[in-house]
Amino acid sequence: MSVQQPKEKIPVGILGATGTVGQRFIQLLDSHPYFVVAAVGASERSAGKLYSDAASRSWKQITTIPAAVGSLTVQKCAPENFTSCRVIFSGLDSDVAGEIETAFLKAEFAVFSNAKNHRMDPVVPLMVPLVNAHHLDIIPHQRSLHNLQKGFLVTNANCSTTGLVVPLKALQDAFGPLSRVIVTTMQAISGAGYPGVPSLDILGNIVPYISGEEEKLEIEAAKILGGLSTNATAFVEAPDMKVSASCNRVPVIDGHTESVFVEFKNRPAPSIEQVTEVLKSYVSEAQKIGAPTAPEHVIEVATLPDRPQPRLDINAGNGNAVVVGRVRECNIFDVKFTLLSHNTILGAAGSSILNAEVAVAKGLIV
Repeated sequence: MSVQQPKEKIPVGILGATGTVGQRFIQLLDSHPYFVVAAVGASERSAGKLYSDAASRSWKQITTIPAAVGSLTVQKCAPENFTSCRVIFSGLDSDVAGEIETAFLKAEFAVFSNAKNHRMDPVVPLMVPLVNAHHLDIIPHQRSLHNLQKGFLVTNANCSTTGLVVPLKALQDAFGPLSRVIVTTMQAISGAGYPGVPSLDILGNIVPYISGEEEKLEIEAAKILGGLSTNATAFVEAPDMKVSASCNRVPVIDGHTESVFVEFKNRPAPSIEQVTEVLKSYVSEAQKIGAPTAPEHVIEVATLPDRPQPRLDINAGNGNAVVVGRVRECNIFDVKFTLLSHNTILGAAGSSILNAEVAVAKGLIV
């Protein structure tokens, strides 16, 4: 495949720019080699204000608002207000994302969404850039159905699904189909947005329920780990794989930790040494094409018995890597391990940006 790079920075717009995902987009895109933020959109109560005024009280990143973005005037989230942009990153809440993202798609923008609304659309890639970049091959068919020349829509996976499917992809590629996966998540409070979970509910506590989360994990993984039909017009889900999830909110700011149990379809199952080596050596398509924010190592395998830990390991690969530890035998399934992923970088804004980098490399952003 011929890998393409932009001759000059591509102007992008951010929808939901004052929210936590929108803020992370702005932080990660500051000085990005491919993209420059040219427009920001938010709700009507913020529209017409300078971004620095609209977001100053709600800004939750450890870095300050970039001056160039702070001087932009917040727009209503309508295509006619983003004509200077070629790419749209959406951090909109799912309550409003569906119709707005569709409007931008039909207006010929390349749209990269974090919302759940279009994830299971039969012609929309549900993409984890370190796993299934080849799903972008359906874009020509998507364009033909919508009668578009350059617009398209790609979605991120749910943040907890994203961390899970990276090691599962490595194992599936090496050892064949997975038959059963059980996962128990311990999910950071930043995944609930702002203001999020009330302090009296989460401090010194664990909440064993996150609305809709288990269902997302159980259905999204099969689409992500599946393939495309031979004519690249439909997704083919991973056959025979069943996923069962239990999701919990824990008092951690950033970082989703997951305990994972895997059974392989093929017999005999691989040894723990084979599993560990495959995880260490996994290389994604995003790395091969030189996407700027792809981590050097997609999966970092922890060697200490008490790792990974959110406080110590959350920034592996600048937040775009998955850390796997405690790879060991299971007396019911074949292998079990613990993983950690950054839920607002790899699990949200970082994935969208990396998805867009891959789309640039594949010549889809015109």
